[in-house]
Amino acid sequence: MPRLPISAETAVKLAAFMNVPLEHLMHMPQHVMLQKLAEMAMAEGAKPEAKTADPAKEAPKEQESSKDGSGNA
Repeated sequence: MPRLPISAETAVKLAAFMNVPLEHLMHMPQHVMLQKLAEMAMAEGAKPEAKTADPAKEAPKEQESSKDGSGNA
């Protein structure tokens, strides 16, 4: 059987993400494992983007209000 194309650390993270024992992950077909790995990456990638998107949207509003306040004064 060929070696898994992922590191041991990634295998542990993927097993935790899928809620399966690490032993099951080791015997999983490669195409299924890579699909689940992509799903995990998308799930992890979506969380930080959502957090950074909100402050970025709020920053221009604060700048606009400060411009309005300085223009009136």
